[in-house]
Amino acid sequence: MESTQSDNQMIRRLTRNGKEYIIIGTAHVSRESAELVERVIEEEAPTTVCVELCKARHQSMTDRDSWRNTDIIKVIREKKAFLLLANLLLASFQKKVADKFDIRPGEEMIRAVDKAKEVGAELVLADRNIQTTLSRAWRSMGLFKKISLLFQMVLSVGSADDIEEAEIEKLKNQDMLESVLEDLGTSHPALREILIDERDRYLSHHIRHAPGEKIVAVVGAGHLPGILRYFDETVDIAALDELPPPGRGGKIITWGLPLIVTSLIIYGFASGGAHAGAGMVGWWIAANGILAGIGAILAFGHPATIAAAILAAPLTSLNPMIAAGWVSGLVEAFMRKPKVMDFETLGHDILSVKGFWRNKVTRVLLVVVFTNLGSTFGTLVALPMMARILNG
Repeated sequence: MESTQSDNQMIRRLTRNGKEYIIIGTAHVSRESAELVERVIEEEAPTTVCVELCKARHQSMTDRDSWRNTDIIKVIREKKAFLLLANLLLASFQKKVADKFDIRPGEEMIRAVDKAKEVGAELVLADRNIQTTLSRAWRSMGLFKKISLLFQMVLSVGSADDIEEAEIEKLKNQDMLESVLEDLGTSHPALREILIDERDRYLSHHIRHAPGEKIVAVVGAGHLPGILRYFDETVDIAALDELPPPGRGGKIITWGLPLIVTSLIIYGFASGGAHAGAGMVGWWIAANGILAGIGAILAFGHPATIAAAILAAPLTSLNPMIAAGWVSGLVEAFMRKPKVMDFETLGHDILSVKGFWRNKVTRVLLVVVFTNLGSTFGTLVALPMMARILNG
């Protein structure tokens, strides 16, 4: 394989088996990158254009009304509330930076798609599904890493305001996901492996096997070194698309915790009498219910939602098949059903922390996540207090 580097440091040209590959590394919020992409595709007239998009991200960029089709009830039932919230937080960060410098988010990808159509090139969506990536990342982390991830992403919404134009150069050398989660990725190498390295392999495979004899690929500059590194390697795409099952430790906690709590309460009644047993039950109900309710309050849930969180948490914490946040989220969606207007204003509302709490769509997602966090903390508080009662 031959490799040559053009004067532009963000373009790599590769040849293999008679096929020519022109890989452009871009910043997702750079006007210069967008213009470069358009110019290269026009000049090269490739047979195929690959873009760092999956089907879902492509649809969200090309169909501005796609949010209207979101079934929030279905999102909760399928346990995808966090994934949708994470998607919106990432979109908010990118959109705020893009708006600050007067460019559409993902402008270089949009122009690549449009230009491919104009020159008659086949379009290949080369990136892994964003939900698969986030799901793999989520399952790689423990509880406190998950909490850190959530708050890191929330804080990123505000931090975008402080980015200066000179810092766009830094974004040219980072993936958008990496730039948002930079601090967390440093302390959690597995997260970087999933967000960056796995996608480098995924992208390299789809670019390498794209149809046609001349392929232009448009990717974030942060992926460029990895794509070149893995270009000649055989990549197991099926493995990268899999959602790994929850770890054994997670299963033990999920199914073992209810058994432990139930056994503790039974033992409390048997060894300490009605007073001790009732005290343990009281701590379990109070800690789970109150902290789950506080979570719903922090999400500005409806009074009925807060009540549902308080009532559901002590029971759902003993049921591995259901979570308090799902119950409170469904109640919130019923009491304050998102309207078409909420989906229409979603793109604007996610630009501020206040907007996330004001919009009925994102508020439902916040209710689910915060109630679940509250219930989890409630369990952590209740268990030592119950053990304390047993110790007299």
